Amino acid sequence: MTYTAAAVFGVLGALTVDLWVLRTRLVTRAVFWATYPIIIAFQLLSNGILTGRRIVIYDPDAIVGLRLAHAPVEDLLFGFAMVLLTLSIWVWLGRRGVQRTPVAGEGSGLLRRLRGR
Repeated sequence: MTYTAAAVFGVLGALTVDLWVLRTRLVTRAVFWATYPIIIAFQLLSNGILTGRRIVIYDPDAIVGLRLAHAPVEDLLFGFAMVLLTLSIWVWLGRRGVQRTPVAGEGSGLLRRLRGR
């Protein structure tokens, strides 16, 4: 599997989890898209440093070949998938009351229930 195919599958998987599995529907909200450029800016900065200094090297046969800030465009797809999946899980857990009001040292409500408290 190429890096490009893996990135596309990652996005499709994250969208599936957001829209149909957890039903958090973050991608349908303006606030998600309004704040996402901040993430892209820092992702391009860090990817540019890592790939520009050749700390991370990609096989040219596994990517499309288009680059932004030295990094392949596929990195933006992976970044989107990781952020969307993380936020979807975060929102889903929050809706279920897992550590709705965090208290230092006590851990989450889920952990307390697992310990039998």
